[in-house]
Amino acid sequence: MDEESMWKGFYEKLQQQKSVEEKVHDSRIQEVDDSFFEKFGSILKQATQKAALEESTPLAPLKEVEEQDGEKVVTEVSESRSVTRDSDSGNETLLDTDSEPEDPEKVEFYVEAVGWNVDELYLEILYEILHNVGGCDIGCEVGQQAMLTYVQEAFKISNDKHTELLTQAEAKEPPELMLNVEVIEGKDLVSKDPSGLSDPFVTIYLMSNTSHRYNTSVKSGTLNPVWEEHFSLPIPGNLQEDSLCLEVWDFDPAETVKEKMTKIFEVKGVKGLRKLMKEIAITASTGKHDNELIGTANIPLKSIPAGGMVMWLNLSKKSKLRRQGVLKARFNFSSEKNSQVAAQEHRHLLRILLLHELDSSKVAPYWWCGNFSAAAEGVLTQHAAQSGLTQLDNQLAQWAVFCAVTTDHPLSFALFNCLLDKLTKPLQSGLVNEEDVKLFWDGAKKLLPTCFSHIRKLRKKTAGDKTVMKTLREVLKILYKVSALDLPESIDLFPVNLYGWLRDKDDGSKLTIQEVLNQAAIQGASDWFVHILDNNECKDKTEESRLQHLIRVIQLVRSDLQRAVEYFDRVFVEVMSFPYSKTLYGVYEDKIASLVEPEVIQVCKSLKRLRYSEGSTNSVHLAGGINGETGLGAPDVGTEPLAMGTTLFELYLALQRFLTLGQGLNETDWNSYSISKFHGWFFGGVAQWLDIAAYKALTRIEKAVELDNLVPVDSNVKYSSSGVDTLAIFYQIKIFWQQLAWPDVEGCYTFVAKIIDDICRCCVFYSDRMSARVGGAGAAGAAGGAGGAGSPFESRFEVTTEWCVTINNIDYVRQSLPPFVQELDMDAIIRRMCEARSPLEAQRCKETLENVIANAIDTVKNKIVDLLEIMIKKMMPSITRFLIEGAELLHQDCSSMDRVMRYLEANLDTLYQHLNNENFSRTLDIVWEQLGEVLYELIQANLEKEKIATRIRFFRRRYFGKNKVSPNILFFRHRRAKITRYIDPRRMTKSAAAILDAKRRPPSFFSNLHECLKIMIRSFRQDNKDIYESETLKRVEYLLKIHGMETRELIHQYHLERWQEQQAVTEPKMGLLTVRAQFIEDNLKIEIMNARNLMPTDSNGLCDSYVRVGLLPEDTFANVEKPKTQTHSKNLFPLYDEMFLIQLSAEQRRAADALLHLVVKDKDMFSVSNTFVGEAYLHFSEVPATPAPISSLPQMHLPLSRPSNIDGDAMKALESRQGDKQAREFLKKQRQKMPSKQFFSLG
Repeated sequence: MDEESMWKGFYEKLQQQKSVEEKVHDSRIQEVDDSFFEKFGSILKQATQKAALEESTPLAPLKEVEEQDGEKVVTEVSESRSVTRDSDSGNETLLDTDSEPEDPEKVEFYVEAVGWNVDELYLEILYEILHNVGGCDIGCEVGQQAMLTYVQEAFKISNDKHTELLTQAEAKEPPELMLNVEVIEGKDLVSKDPSGLSDPFVTIYLMSNTSHRYNTSVKSGTLNPVWEEHFSLPIPGNLQEDSLCLEVWDFDPAETVKEKMTKIFEVKGVKGLRKLMKEIAITASTGKHDNELIGTANIPLKSIPAGGMVMWLNLSKKSKLRRQGVLKARFNFSSEKNSQVAAQEHRHLLRILLLHELDSSKVAPYWWCGNFSAAAEGVLTQHAAQSGLTQLDNQLAQWAVFCAVTTDHPLSFALFNCLLDKLTKPLQSGLVNEEDVKLFWDGAKKLLPTCFSHIRKLRKKTAGDKTVMKTLREVLKILYKVSALDLPESIDLFPVNLYGWLRDKDDGSKLTIQEVLNQAAIQGASDWFVHILDNNECKDKTEESRLQHLIRVIQLVRSDLQRAVEYFDRVFVEVMSFPYSKTLYGVYEDKIASLVEPEVIQVCKSLKRLRYSEGSTNSVHLAGGINGETGLGAPDVGTEPLAMGTTLFELYLALQRFLTLGQGLNETDWNSYSISKFHGWFFGGVAQWLDIAAYKALTRIEKAVELDNLVPVDSNVKYSSSGVDTLAIFYQIKIFWQQLAWPDVEGCYTFVAKIIDDICRCCVFYSDRMSARVGGAGAAGAAGGAGGAGSPFESRFEVTTEWCVTINNIDYVRQSLPPFVQELDMDAIIRRMCEARSPLEAQRCKETLENVIANAIDTVKNKIVDLLEIMIKKMMPSITRFLIEGAELLHQDCSSMDRVMRYLEANLDTLYQHLNNENFSRTLDIVWEQLGEVLYELIQANLEKEKIATRIRFFRRRYFGKNKVSPNILFFRHRRAKITRYIDPRRMTKSAAAILDAKRRPPSFFSNLHECLKIMIRSFRQDNKDIYESETLKRVEYLLKIHGMETRELIHQYHLERWQEQQAVTEPKMGLLTVRAQFIEDNLKIEIMNARNLMPTDSNGLCDSYVRVGLLPEDTFANVEKPKTQTHSKNLFPLYDEMFLIQLSAEQRRAADALLHLVVKDKDMFSVSNTFVGEAYLHFSEVPATPAPISSLPQMHLPLSRPSNIDGDAMKALESRQGDKQAREFLKKQRQKMPSKQFFSLG
């Protein structure tokens, strides 16, 4: 085995093992609810597709035995003939006889057939055979003896009787026959006139009697004359040797020479001119006007068949070799017998011979198509010819006899169609007398029941069979052609005894064939529906069996409709313009609705609402919220009818497919069907299913979380099995909903809203369970050994892949919500809601659903954030400890920052490898946010410790003196308790709690801590961001910067804060100081111009003010003088107008954030110090550097202000340095500037 085959086999084994593991996992998940979602989702969908395929497969035809048996029962009762028309009972009643009534003629048909003595008819037939007329037909080919033998067999005459009657026939004289000739038309006759035309007429005579001639009329000026004229010539005795002569002549009228000369302009060609000259010469010399022969044709009489013929005859002339034209004529023989008697004889003879043919040939029903044997054809032809029957008479006789016989022995429907094609025109044109019209409709009365019976019992035939389809088309053609004829008022075409299933019209008028066809289709469908119910009885009365029975009935009915649509409907529409399938559907849908609706409503009512078992320990609840906070216990759904099967919804889907078929058949009016509202019957069942599905979804999710090993299901993804299992639940619910295809928009919105709400609750529930699953994961062992005391400095938290997979799972489920909602087609529902209701209401519904989804997504996002915060909080003690150690040893131990960096890098690398980019970025946000909070608490704790120390010192000096310690301890404990309450315990981490017990930190600690923080930010900064976006972190960085400053830097920072406060003053209450200032090289020139609205400080309401100018920071400008203006007494609007030039060094000129400090004071003659009025600041950046005269510069109006509080960050940092003399003195000065009530803010 080569290496490639080995690895391939190894891979296949791994895949097989993986497949087995997945199947085992799926089975364990599905065991929780017995595959509830799969049954109603994918399994139900597969069953539906299979059922749809079965319904589209045509059923096998009903056995013919059943049809024959049924007809026997019917025919026995129909003999009573005492019936009344039945109202439609939905079943084929005993009166339902169609074309099958037993005719008494069948027993003694010979006596009934002739209506007179059979011997007389037989003798007449023998006589006609003996005196055969015509030739070259079947009679000559068969022979006389063959016809005699055939007739004897057909009439069932004994030999003795036959001999006796044959002798009588031979003794009778030959019949007197006539030859009927119809001259129809001529074509391509030779021209005889100078004009190139002729004036033809025809002369007819027998060669045995040339003196007895018959002439047609003259057709002037034509070579293609049409005559259509009839002649009857007596036939002499010697028929076999005589012949008929037809001559075509050109008529030449008697004209003088002068009259002929006038035709000179009608001459056509040289030949015509020659003929005209010849005629003129003959007329001038002799005065004769003889007709000119065009051509002749001879026909031996023996060549004319007994049944007659139509043929084209070639015209010839002795002197001419070329044909002179053709002549069309019809020939037949006739006698002088009474036409009514002859027709009656022919009908009786035709019936006897037809019955004999059918009996002897054993032809199958509906198969005989009018082909008699040669002997029978000869006998019938001779009788028709010698009786003088016309073609119409013969066709009417055939119609009457064939219609009568087909009731007992069905004949081919094509035979009747051919006869109708020949009879329709004469009947419509009125060429048929009244007796023959009645004869025709009597035959139609016998034929139509067979036609309608065939339509009613189409299901007993094989659909799609060519013979069946051809027969149906022939039947419909018969109905169409008969319906096109005018029915006499006296004819009842649909008698009661033949149409027991037919219902009369309400107005009492006669039914038309189209209406009877409609009733036949309806009755056939009703009979078939009863047949289905009779042969598919419900075996037991359980709800499951009853529902299965209904599904089976619908499937069988739909299969019948499918067969009608695929095979029969096109034929009905093409021939009769009759919507056959639509008619059937109208019958079936009403019957199905009546059968199914009460059953479904009863089953849905029997479905009980969810019950809850008291005292259940199951944490999953449906009615009590997702966490089961109501304490109702777990719902008991194991024994619910709906939980045990999908039969109810299989019935729903069967009805849905049935309605879809109806919508295709009746696109405009399908809403009128009873079954169009079928979904309303299932409303309670669907609502119950959704309730149970919600409960089972939560149950399965809980099991999925329990079985989840928190390992990615595949190397290409970052989520584990529980996420896949949860989405599988959603997928199965979606399949179920898509199969329902709920048509009612209001119900659709209700259910979709319920589904979306349940899915959102499932997402939240899943995130809760996954969060609880990893709550204790990731704790590492004690740093110094196992079994530590649990201090945050003894153990550290390590991020594991379980945390990452959990977060990914929750996010994976969250991301599935929006596409899941789209797959539910919520937008289409809203559009339909807009059409059905109003745009405003539809918008409100849309917003409601969007809010539900948005709330769920936000909730799940918050769960992810909460989980990340929990994870980061577990990391914070170690991070804080490493940071503090790094800050204390930053410049002493070079590896002090490596520990925190290694710890962060290890955990963040795990997160980066297993989280997606969004969650990883969110994790970094939380890291910096919580780190900022820890550091902020550290700073605040340091401030509080300094305040406590200060107050303790003050309290001890004031009340106890220097040696009293016990009250100090009590007070310290009391204040520490207050501090603990001051800091929010929910935000305070273990590190912050430990810090409360730590020592007070010097500024260098905060400076080092700031450096450590900046190193961390630079190391883990994403996307090259210069400034991190966390506001807390920005604030902490600023505070660390403040607390890491030296005291002098803090003092200047305070002045900068005061300058920033001054920028925000809009209404100065202490007054306004106006100055001009400029830099001239390194020198500062300032002009103190005036002050306005100074705050009065003296008892007289005035002020003795002056302005002192200082530069900040003081240590930078220590050697610079501080100029002062003159004092302006008793004036609130002093005009100083003094100019000062202050010499600066280059370094001082470029000092960062340098300020010009302008202090306004009130000079007090009797006080040690002057009274502070207000101060203003001017930043060096605000002073222009220009050599221009200062008078040309704009005035600057600086608002005067006083320090109002000690809440500034710089002030708080200074207060924390009570051991620093410079800080204490500065604070003392600033408090003196404040209002007296704020001088002792720590009291």
